[in-house]
Amino acid sequence: MSNQTIVTEFLLLGFSDIRELQILHFVIFLAAYLAALMGNLLIITIVTLNYELHSPMFFFLINLSLLDLGSVSVTMPKSMSNSLLNIRSISYSGCVVQVFCLICFLGANVSLLTVMAYDRYVAICKPLHYGIIMNRRACIHMAACTWTAGVIYSALHTGNTFTIPFCQSNTINQFFCEIPQLLKLSCSGTYLKELAALAFSVCLALGCSVFIVVSYVQIFTAVWRIPSEQGHQKAFSTCLPHLIMVSLFLSTAGIAYLKPIHDSPSPLDLLAAVLYCVVPPLMNPVIYSMRNKEIQAALRKLLQRF
Repeated sequence: MSNQTIVTEFLLLGFSDIRELQILHFVIFLAAYLAALMGNLLIITIVTLNYELHSPMFFFLINLSLLDLGSVSVTMPKSMSNSLLNIRSISYSGCVVQVFCLICFLGANVSLLTVMAYDRYVAICKPLHYGIIMNRRACIHMAACTWTAGVIYSALHTGNTFTIPFCQSNTINQFFCEIPQLLKLSCSGTYLKELAALAFSVCLALGCSVFIVVSYVQIFTAVWRIPSEQGHQKAFSTCLPHLIMVSLFLSTAGIAYLKPIHDSPSPLDLLAAVLYCVVPPLMNPVIYSMRNKEIQAALRKLLQRF
């Protein structure tokens, strides 16, 4: 123990050591970050100002946009500033905050996607009871539960990770503080920590995945019974984008968090992180809202005011 050193900061992995590529990384991330900000802020503004969109589906979309704004703001600005200033460091406390906030937003995101699947199930399979089941109070409770679940899940993960001593190295093979990469830096046995982290992740991901799959089986069964071809297209156009984004998010996050911790780092780790941290907040406004005719009509009305 006397030979161990206390880690006060971590070094994040840069996308490249070449200055030109660092600037390119900054420009690409800046463009993606601004697009995610504008897209999600636009959704929040449109839904808030348009009373006709004050329905459960759009209420959950506002919450999804808030979570997306949080998740991209936790990781991307720090990575961009490091590339622009040609530095790699992040303080220990900064890393703790980054892990807690990111896991909180991602955990709440998974829970919210599950709630949104249930909302689509009720809307398609039980349309006559939709107003009763998805009333204002129920929607607020569901949204509150998703945020609470994210906070609890994040507290368990963060506490589990930062109670271990770090002494082997302070270099994180990722462009942000990612739990699997942090566990590699432990100077003590991490088997129980790995098992606990795996159990936390599997419980949330598996539970939500099963619920989402069951909901969509019921949805597609009900849709198949619709005699109208137009009804088929409308239902599938509503549900398939949601299912695609859920699958992308869970599969890439699963690759990152279920991969054996002692495996050697690879470019796939960076790709998986980009796919579950950057792509969903960037694509969600397009997939969930900009293709929606009600959102398009509300946007046109908003633009006409100016």
